[in-house]
Amino acid sequence: MTTPSGRTSEEHALLERAQRLFPGGILGGYQVPPELSFVVREGRGARLYDLSGREYIDYLLGSGPMILGHAHPAVVQAVEAQLRKGTTYFQLSEPAVALAEEICRAVPCAEQVRFTSTGTEATFFALRLARAFRKRDRVLKFEGGFHGMHDYSLMSVGPRTPKAFPAPTPDSAGIPHVIQDEVLIAPFNDLGETEAIIETHHRDLAAVIMEPFQRLIPPDPAFLHGVRAITERHGIPLVFDEVVTGFRFAYGGAQAYYGVVPDLAAFGKIIGGGFPVAAVAGRRAIMRHLSPEVEGTADHVQQVGTLSGNPVGCAAGLATLAELRKPGTYERLFETGARLMQGLEAAAQAAGLTAHVAGSAPVFEIYFTDRPITDHRATLAADRDRHRTFVHALLRRGVVKAGQKFYVSLAHGEAEVRRTLEAFTSALAATARAHP
Repeated sequence: MTTPSGRTSEEHALLERAQRLFPGGILGGYQVPPELSFVVREGRGARLYDLSGREYIDYLLGSGPMILGHAHPAVVQAVEAQLRKGTTYFQLSEPAVALAEEICRAVPCAEQVRFTSTGTEATFFALRLARAFRKRDRVLKFEGGFHGMHDYSLMSVGPRTPKAFPAPTPDSAGIPHVIQDEVLIAPFNDLGETEAIIETHHRDLAAVIMEPFQRLIPPDPAFLHGVRAITERHGIPLVFDEVVTGFRFAYGGAQAYYGVVPDLAAFGKIIGGGFPVAAVAGRRAIMRHLSPEVEGTADHVQQVGTLSGNPVGCAAGLATLAELRKPGTYERLFETGARLMQGLEAAAQAAGLTAHVAGSAPVFEIYFTDRPITDHRATLAADRDRHRTFVHALLRRGVVKAGQKFYVSLAHGEAEVRRTLEAFTSALAATARAHP
């Protein structure tokens, strides 16, 4: 039996239960108007299916980890094999050792690895390691950069009314006011301003943390190399947040793709193959602070997690990385993403909408503005109402995306691309009618 919304009574009842049980009726990330809400029954390849039997092309991809698509046979097989051996040990396991070994083999900065369960934990502990190594407290991050949900991260991620650099703006209630004194903010892609801030504060800085590809903003190559040179000059650890970019742009991450090697890096999403696996990787001299050899001294960094290095997640990650090593994989991913980006830009022009498609083929977004997207402040000029209308219009046409980006997978084939391009044309025409 279906309700007037087209949902089955089963799905409608489950949505009502979720509304009672969860704040806002959601898990905390993906959010759409109530009339467009749905409950996922299953995911296969590049598609999702809800409890009412409706099908969606998925560019949310679990917020990025499903680069192979949902229920990839190799990942399912690896997980099933590990499940028969047990689900967690809180001990070394063969999958955990093998995954750490593969990360160290692939990633330029990775001499050692420590697993966590989430990207938030990975960036949090990377900063703790840097503070222990440098024996300083203050951190510099870049305006618009997202590094998870901890207090240091949630500074100037998306300020609507930014302060003058280097003052931070808290993005969440509940953050201790003292944290504001320990975080400096610099403008992404502005090497002159960044260098001036670091030169002024370098004696107090424990680390500089950045997304080498910030959200959807590609770096100026000179900017990345310049930040590396400045931090090296002052002995400040450079931390790359590669939770999104790790194994997505290249097998060795953004640091391999751009040719800039940090001191520490945080990984997540892809390395867990859809399971909660993340990691800090970096130079042995910094990672030593985690070693039992320094336990009981002022150098020791505490880091323990019940499910860190979970063998099921590590098995899924290993299977995912094995697929990514196959010849032609990244070429195919970039080709698919480029077609989608070009089609989105052409559809916006055909609809008479001024817009920029920003990002890179594996992850991109459309901004309704005439201003090039080079830093966070450029995004503030974009028409948010048009964007919201577009996202909802896509969902009505069976295309799911994150609120702020499209993730592309290797499961997006010709049929998905064609249907998506048709949805772009129709949804952007509807957006233009709603916002003439």
